[in-house]
Amino acid sequence: MSAGETDALNLFRTSLAASSSPLPTRSADASSASDIAPLTEASHLLFNTQSAADGVQHTALSLKTATRFVSQTNGALDLASIFWCWQNKDKSTGDYIAATQELNTARSSNGLGEVRNLVFAEKLDLINWLSGENDSEFIKSLDDNRQTRAQAHDAAKMASGDGDVVMQDARAEDDKLRDIYALERKTGDRNSILRGSKPTYAEAFLGRSKASAPTPALITPAPAIRPAKPSSGRRPEPIILLSPSASSLLRLANVKSFLMDGVYTPPTSTTSTTLNILHVNRVMPSIEPTRPLRFILVESPDNFKPDYWNRVVAVFTTGQAWQFKGYKWSQPAELFSHALGVYVGWRNELLPDTIKGWGRGVLNVGIDAYREGQTAQQRWRDRETVEEIWSAIEASMRARGFNRETR
Repeated sequence: MSAGETDALNLFRTSLAASSSPLPTRSADASSASDIAPLTEASHLLFNTQSAADGVQHTALSLKTATRFVSQTNGALDLASIFWCWQNKDKSTGDYIAATQELNTARSSNGLGEVRNLVFAEKLDLINWLSGENDSEFIKSLDDNRQTRAQAHDAAKMASGDGDVVMQDARAEDDKLRDIYALERKTGDRNSILRGSKPTYAEAFLGRSKASAPTPALITPAPAIRPAKPSSGRRPEPIILLSPSASSLLRLANVKSFLMDGVYTPPTSTTSTTLNILHVNRVMPSIEPTRPLRFILVESPDNFKPDYWNRVVAVFTTGQAWQFKGYKWSQPAELFSHALGVYVGWRNELLPDTIKGWGRGVLNVGIDAYREGQTAQQRWRDRETVEEIWSAIEASMRARGFNRETR
């Protein structure tokens, strides 16, 4: 199969499944071991795949090859960015970004193209797909690519008078390929859409008295009883769960100033710790660009009704598993397949073993140690960390089906 007919992502995934990781090379014709090169010097990626009919096949693709993985911020990623992401699959977000900057400096000095970063949720999605664990929300289907190519091909042939023949051939080929790749990607999402079946929250969760709730009017006759839509037309607010641990750097007392103002202060030096619920507003451009979403922040799910769990989009944790006792999903692996995990620790401190063990479903970020009397200007790096957290939450919400049309 020629390079032009090869789908880079499928070839990459197949190679990994066969325990044959691709190798970066200095040329398309890697005839000797000396052609194998670090990514700082490589221009191609060499795939060695085993075939029962043809034996070992060698396929070299340019690292500039565009793939079907379409990032929300970077567009269609090239093969170099895909390979680099896989190489750094076990690194934290901060280490991944730092390593990418160092790599791009070296590649630029060698006259080669730069690789692109992926936000946390996109990186996790890609790695899981390459590992064969799940489908991807960011990978364009093969049928979409074929249709685009067939339309361009047909247009050219129509101009030369051979349109009818070519259109028939293209459709026949598409039918065969569609059968081959029918099982490549499921139409459904394994995660539930982040919305509840009811448009309003329980009175206890909002801190209102049941006695103050208005009595709904009865309409007779009524073919069915349905929950009334909120008059504002807003979707139910997404929920962020915080850790109730005393060792957590972020509590209800200080999390609002951190997430909204981008400045960290210890929880004991801010507002009263008697709070049990907070609201923060944040514009999510890829979900609702015209107005901010309102997020509910709580430390305990004690007042949750079953549908509230469908609105949980992030869980902040210190790595202590007792936090999840009483959760709908008490096992970390299951919990972080439904909501983004977020660990916030001191910068340059060792990552807890539990966080490492919970895998790629937990975003790991660090903040500078706090010193009494620091100004907001001195804590400018906090803003970078906050933006990283919000970007990961937004990408995770998108990947799990929370979009502009979700109401």
